Parts: sequence; C-alpha cells; structure tokens
Amino acid sequence: MVVYYYNPNIAPRSEYDRRLDELDRYARSEAFPLVVGGYDAREWTRAVRGLRHQGERSARCGACFRFRLAGVFRYARENGFAAVATVLSVSPHKDAALINEVGRSLAAESGIGFIEADFKKHDGFRRATALSRERGFYRQNYCGCIYSKLERDRSSTWFRKYCADRGATRIVPR
Repeated sequence: MVVYYYNPNIAPRSEYDRRLDELDRYARSEAFPLVVGGYDAREWTRAVRGLRHQGERSARCGACFRFRLAGVFRYARENGFAAVATVLSVSPHKDAALINEVGRSLAAESGIGFIEADFKKHDGFRRATALSRERGFYRQNYCGCIYSKLERDRSSTWFRKYCADRGATRIVPR
C-alpha cells in the first residue's frame, strides 16, 4: 500500500501544506509510504472553472473528483499498481455514489481496479473524527477548494453570487 497525496484543489497553499504536514506526521507514526503528487492549482482551476458557483455536492465536485482521481490513476498506472482507493467518501459532505461512479469510470478507462467505498457508513465519519481528535490532528472547516472556502463566508460578494445563481436570497448551511 502507498498513500498518494494529490490535492491541487486545496487553497490557499498554506492550507495544502498544513494538511500535508498532518498526513506526513500520520504516515511516519504508522510507517506507511507517502508519495506527494504535484500541486498545480491552475490546472485544477481550469478543470472546474465553469462550475465554480455550483456549490458543494454539485457537478463542480464531480469535476474535482474526476480531476484528482485521474491523477491518482495516472500514478497507479505509471508505477504498476493494480487498484486505487480513496478516502473522499468519509466526509458527510461528499457524495459517495458520485465518487464511486467517477472511480468506476476511470477504472474502465485505465484498466486499473477501483475499490468502492462509502466510509461514512457504519459510523465511519464519527470514528474518523474521534481518531483525529485522539491524535491531535488539525481539522479543517471546508473541503479544501477556494470555492468551498468562499461559500462559507456568508457576508462575501462570492456568497451573494452563489445565492443568486440558485435564485435564492438565503442558503441554509448543511
């Protein structure tokens, strides 16, 4: 097993580095190999730009999953791995069915297996949260992309645009 950290969606760079530092600390404590993929936020932004105002659990997330998982599948193919898995589905804000659909599609395209999961089931999110608290891990308050970060600021111009695109005057947080 190798953990491949490929998250060019995370912004700002300081947030990316903070999350990577936490994973690196965990990898060292559990003695598993960690490989870090490139950080090209511009490429990721181009991949989701037209969907930027769609919000969490939208087509924007699907494009993000596809972009990031395609990078993982590329790494797997170049390094002789038989299968890919992801922990994306542990978040209650992520659509596990969509993640698995993207994974199956990339598996069919690449000839590399995809291990489907919905890690939030069977108290997975609660257990992951408890584990992270036990170990003193940093816990972020947004998925990682700049758009998600902006959507959390209810007083921002971005948030007003986000609401306007939905024909809403107020969006209730999830």
